Amino acid sequence: MSLVDLGAHAEEFNADPYPFYAALRQAGPVHRVEIGGERSWLVVGHEEARQALTHPALSKNWLGSELFDTTQAYAANRNMLESDPPHHTRLRRLVAREFTSRRVEALRPRVQQVTDELLDVMAARPDRRADLIRSFAAPLPMTVICELLGVPDLDQERFRFWSSEIVTSADAAGPDGRAMEQMTAYLFELVGAKAQDPGEDLLSALIRTRDEDGDQLAPDELIGMAFLLLVAGHETTVNLIGNGVRALLAHPDQLAALRADPDGLIDGAVEEMLRYDGPVQHATYRFARADLEIGSTYIEAGSSVLVALAAADRDPARFKEPGPDVFDIRRTGQSHLAFGHGIHFCLGAPLARMEGRIAIRSLLERFPDLAEDPEAGPRDWLPGSLMRGVSRLPLRW
Repeated sequence: MSLVDLGAHAEEFNADPYPFYAALRQAGPVHRVEIGGERSWLVVGHEEARQALTHPALSKNWLGSELFDTTQAYAANRNMLESDPPHHTRLRRLVAREFTSRRVEALRPRVQQVTDELLDVMAARPDRRADLIRSFAAPLPMTVICELLGVPDLDQERFRFWSSEIVTSADAAGPDGRAMEQMTAYLFELVGAKAQDPGEDLLSALIRTRDEDGDQLAPDELIGMAFLLLVAGHETTVNLIGNGVRALLAHPDQLAALRADPDGLIDGAVEEMLRYDGPVQHATYRFARADLEIGSTYIEAGSSVLVALAAADRDPARFKEPGPDVFDIRRTGQSHLAFGHGIHFCLGAPLARMEGRIAIRSLLERFPDLAEDPEAGPRDWLPGSLMRGVSRLPLRW
C-alpha cells in the first residue's frame, strides 16, 4: 500500500479535509499516511472506525509504546484517555461516581446565566461586530468547566492559554512544552489546596471519593483527571459552538428552520453539527499491541493508528439519506462518532451537548440578523490534525 502524505496539501487539508477523506475512502477504509512527519495508519470508514475504537489489540497507553519519548510524560498523562483496562476501568468508575448526570443537570441555570452575560456584552458593542470565538465560544465552556472543578476566576485566562497551546502544538500523544509543565505544576498546587480546604466542586469530590473497597484516586491520577476534564471539557465545546454556527450560516434554509422551531429542532441540530463538522477531527493515537486486521488491512504490532472521526462521520455507506455531505438538522437514526465509541466514549458528552444547545439557541434568539463579517478577511484554521475549528470567527448583526 502506497504512503499518503497528508502534509503535502496542508493548507487545503486544514481548511477542508473532507474532499481528501472522500478520495481516501473511495480507495479503501484504511490507509498508510504521513502527518507532520509521523507515519501512521489512518482509518476513514465508519464501520472500520467503530471497530478500531473498540479493538482490544489497540492500546491508548502511549507510555508503553516505543514510538514516543516517555521522558516527556507528565502526571497529567495519567488519565482515562491515555490508559487501558483494567486501569481505565478503575479510573472511569471512580470519576463516574461524582461526574453524574445529576451534577451536570444542576449546572443548567448557571450555563444559561453565563451565556446571557456574554451575549449582553456582545450586544452592547456599538459597531455590532465581534469575534464569536473570543467573545463567546471560548469563555463560555472555560467558565463552566473551571467553576465545575473549582478553579479560581483569576486563573481561567491562564487555563485558556495553556489548553490552546497543548491541543494545537502537538497532535501526538504526550504533548510537551512549557504550557504542559505550567498546567501540571498549577494542578498540583490546586489539588493540594482542595485537599486541605475542600469545597462543593467536582475536584474536591474526586479527592474525597472512594469505592466500596476503599479505593481512591492517587495524587497523580487526580492531576490527570483534572487535566483531561479541563482540556477536553473546554476545547471541544469551543469548536462545537464555532463549527455549528459556521454550518448554520452556510446553510440559510437550515438556519431559518431552526429559528422557526427551536424547541423541536435544537437537539437534532446540535447532533448534526457534531456529525457534519465535529470538534475533534481525529481520535488520539492508538498503538497496536499485536498484529491485527481492520477493514481487511493488515496492521503489524508496534504501529500507530489514527481514527479519523471526521471522515467516518461523512461515510456514504453509513449516512445515505440524505447524503453524508448534506447538512440536515432533521436527520434521524444515524448515530455519529464525534464523542468516540466504546469504553473511551466521552464522559463529558452530556455537558457538551447541554452547553451547545443553550449557546446556539440563545445566540440565534439574541441576534436575528447574525452573519459572518465579510470585512474580516480569511479564516484562521486551527493548526494540526487533532482539533477541527477556527481560531476566530468574526460576526456582525
